Amino acid sequence: MDYEPPFMETYKTLVQKHIGDSKNDSVSVVETCELPLIDLSRLALEHPERDECMREISEAASHWGFFQGVNHGISQELLESMQYEQRKVFYQPFVNKCSESVFGLSAKTYRWGNPSATNLRQLSWSEAFHFPLTDISRMDQHMSLRSSLEAFATRMAPLAESLAEILACKVNVKSSYFPQNCLPKSSYIRLNRYPPCPISSNVYGLLPHNDTSFLTIVYQDHVGGLQLLKDGKWIGVKPNPRALVVNVGDLFQALSNDVYKSIKHRVVAAERVERFSIAFFYCPSEQAVIQSHIKPTMYRKFTLREYREQNQIDVKQTGDKVGLSRFVL
Repeated sequence: MDYEPPFMETYKTLVQKHIGDSKNDSVSVVETCELPLIDLSRLALEHPERDECMREISEAASHWGFFQGVNHGISQELLESMQYEQRKVFYQPFVNKCSESVFGLSAKTYRWGNPSATNLRQLSWSEAFHFPLTDISRMDQHMSLRSSLEAFATRMAPLAESLAEILACKVNVKSSYFPQNCLPKSSYIRLNRYPPCPISSNVYGLLPHNDTSFLTIVYQDHVGGLQLLKDGKWIGVKPNPRALVVNVGDLFQALSNDVYKSIKHRVVAAERVERFSIAFFYCPSEQAVIQSHIKPTMYRKFTLREYREQNQIDVKQTGDKVGLSRFVL
């Protein structure tokens, strides 16, 4: 099919050299978990229901770094509209997806595979469209996708801000910090597709990583494949089509002085089915200062720009980002 990225052709040398060398350790996963499931509609209720819901959110962020939220206020109609537009854009011919003119945006809008991979374990068998919110208003050639993305961002941003402010209460961060530093256009949306993979036991759908964001909110389909590292072992997350998956990013772990945990996670490749997800990354402006008010402070203060620059250096030198440990005092 002309919309599929040419993984096998492009990475033919890696496949021939490394296939069968070592299996992806996803085969060792023996447990599937239900993430903490939180009814977010209780946030609109009076005490004590609201307080109990806030406690559950804080506890999940502390012990899991992840939770699932239902009754989140994002309509099923909007989510289905996003799924429809997502499929439409990924099912364009591959040559069109690679063209800068397809959206009139940056060449980095469309991403697939990993051009710098030197072995199969560094290859992500996935493709993505990455949309900074600042760019969406310029998508004049794809008005239906633009409309859905704008509606999605309009609903996701206040949800993310509300959750961030709830978590901030427990770690001495003023609730005003997020509206002041997470500007309306500083976050971004990523559409993900994981094509069927004939060598699924040898590659990842998405490499193990920690998110940079304060919070990431994901809507995923029923296929599953998300795994997180808990207590030293990988566990699979059972998908819940009614829920949004929320996870803590590195910036919130630093801001909370490790009260909240940014957990390493990945997506396994599937042999016969495709998987879709939509992620909203709640981020500050590049000049925002990340500094915990809990003493003693574990991390030196830094900006998002400094964090990203350090990641770029580390990726060039080591092949992977080192992350928060670079900022430990």
